[in-house]
Amino acid sequence: MTQDVLTRIEGPIGRITLNRPKALHALTLEMCHAMSAALTEWASNDDVRAIIIDHAEGSRGFCAGGDIAFLRNSALNDGGVSGRKFFHDEYQLNHQMFAYEKPIVAFMDGVTMGGGVGISQPAKFRVATENTRFAMPETGIGLFPDVGGGWFLSRLGGRLGQFLALTGARLKGEECLWAGLATHYVPSEMIEDLKARIAEKPDRIAGILSEPVGTPPPARLEENALKIAKHFASDTLEDILASLEAAAADGDEWAQKERDTLGTKSPQTLKVALRQLATSATLTDFADNMRMEYRIGSRVLTRPDFAEGVRAVIVDKTHDPKWDPLTPEGVSEELLDQIFAPLPEGEEWTPL
Repeated sequence: MTQDVLTRIEGPIGRITLNRPKALHALTLEMCHAMSAALTEWASNDDVRAIIIDHAEGSRGFCAGGDIAFLRNSALNDGGVSGRKFFHDEYQLNHQMFAYEKPIVAFMDGVTMGGGVGISQPAKFRVATENTRFAMPETGIGLFPDVGGGWFLSRLGGRLGQFLALTGARLKGEECLWAGLATHYVPSEMIEDLKARIAEKPDRIAGILSEPVGTPPPARLEENALKIAKHFASDTLEDILASLEAAAADGDEWAQKERDTLGTKSPQTLKVALRQLATSATLTDFADNMRMEYRIGSRVLTRPDFAEGVRAVIVDKTHDPKWDPLTPEGVSEELLDQIFAPLPEGEEWTPL
């Protein structure tokens, strides 16, 4: 059993605490397995009436993502075999949480990115604080907003999901509440008291989380909501870039900033994300979404942009990735078809 996740029962509550502070609790395969095993065990334990997921005290992260260094090593050294195994089992955990019959409370108190989004968004209660920093920054490293990102982001209003998926924009806690990515906003100093009260009355979670809320700060994101809806309206990347370009030419500094941001991202990943969200929006079963994302992940993991993006942004920190293809026009519909195509029989993703 890994010490990077602490699982225990406290009264009527199953507790899962991420405990890998030096990596901001980024998920390893062993951590995914430990969480999944605990959830499986508690599902049939009538004494456990609710689940709390949080992180060890004293660190800035709820969960900063998945183990990117491990995935890059897999892409470079074993043809993506171990990386696909990681995706497969991590996605099983995401689906297990989504379908879980007992209420899950995720305290997103700190950095909540990538894999951290994957273990918070399926929860019935998603609690943001003044410390929350939420993002799906995968387009910057040639990956894509996976772990169920297609499902959750495509269901936000006003093309907000497309904006977040493409730009990797970071949201504060009050913005997560406004967007619907969080169900509640509480001051971080109240979290321990709230956990104790949930343990006392696990059937009153919604009321307990709603009581302490003063008025959260105004969501800065709301100021740009109309611009986001306008400029990110299309599922075609070239349309979005042209819209931002036209507004930037008219002196719109926000449009100029977002255009420049998109210019740093992997063109392949931007187009993958748009198709991913458009497809997810048509699905009615979360398992079908995870099956699609596993297909994408299996392909994208070993394409040039992922290893190159991680090198430029995380390993060397030079921020000068050489994307392949280099331009949006170079990312053909045929390439996208290959990335989204079904896997060979026996290799498709399956739920637990």
